[in-house]
Amino acid sequence: MSSNSVLVTGGAGYIGSHTVRQLGEAGERVVTLDNLSKGFREAVLHGDFVEGDTSDRELVSRVLREHKVDTVIHFAAHTIVPESVEDPLKYYRNNTCATRNLLECCVDAGVKHFVFSSTAAVYGIPDDVQCWEDTPTSPINPYGMSKLMTEHMLRDLGAASDLRFVILRYFNVAGCDPEGRIGQSTPGATLLMKVAAEQAMGKRDALYIFGTDYPTPDGTGVRDYIHVEDLAAAHLNAIDYLRGGGESQILNCGYGHGYSVREVIDMVQKVHGSPLNVIEEGRRAGDPPALIAGATKVREVLGWQPKYDDLEEIARSSLAWERKLLERSR
Repeated sequence: MSSNSVLVTGGAGYIGSHTVRQLGEAGERVVTLDNLSKGFREAVLHGDFVEGDTSDRELVSRVLREHKVDTVIHFAAHTIVPESVEDPLKYYRNNTCATRNLLECCVDAGVKHFVFSSTAAVYGIPDDVQCWEDTPTSPINPYGMSKLMTEHMLRDLGAASDLRFVILRYFNVAGCDPEGRIGQSTPGATLLMKVAAEQAMGKRDALYIFGTDYPTPDGTGVRDYIHVEDLAAAHLNAIDYLRGGGESQILNCGYGHGYSVREVIDMVQKVHGSPLNVIEEGRRAGDPPALIAGATKVREVLGWQPKYDDLEEIARSSLAWERKLLERSR
């Protein structure tokens, strides 16, 4: 454990807040920087909180200096793929340009360790079902490209300075804190498990399946769903790895196996105890039939040991959180 602080950008958001909570529970000094455009102040359960944007050079520099930050975990980003297609400059401004500003501030402040929230979207539509870290990157939307640009910036900056980094390429994040303290609260979320839980609670009229004729066992898309608690833990493992002198790494973060859209819906229906209103639609452009992480390297390099690789547990925690949100709104 370091006597310095860990800065978490976007720490009031879904994945960020779970990571901040785990950092606090581990006894880390943590400061969250979030503009609250998507995040929630009440989700930050540990450390100091600063409302602001990573594009604000003066603010970022002050936070790094005053909190003696030596490690940054960077979540802050726009993440909606269709929106990135409609408004690409919004994504390049926030996900790429603001990150460039953050990195420059980090170099000036002497930050040594950087953990970056990347995405499987950098792979585009891969030739194989399973993606490994050396699978060619070919994003098909501005969201994926904006993340890949940051990966390239980190690669080049790492070669030109003593900054070391871990890039974690996320697959499909799902689930919530098993103790129900925080969860996925983003309005208009597009993640399947969140949407299914919302439909179960009556917050949505229907749940749509986009594509039922894929070359998969049941015709629907297959994805690697990783519990947010396990994903957050990987960030703490990454910090320990870098502090131990580890070299910069790019690592997939998933379980290495997938579930179809129908399997996810069936599990939500099972846990909820009643059927969902499901409507089948045609395929969406750009959706690969299957996308599964090649996930051995993250275990070998970071010593990551997932604890929640269980679709029923993921569904149960998602439904419990959605029920809690519904009760709060009454």
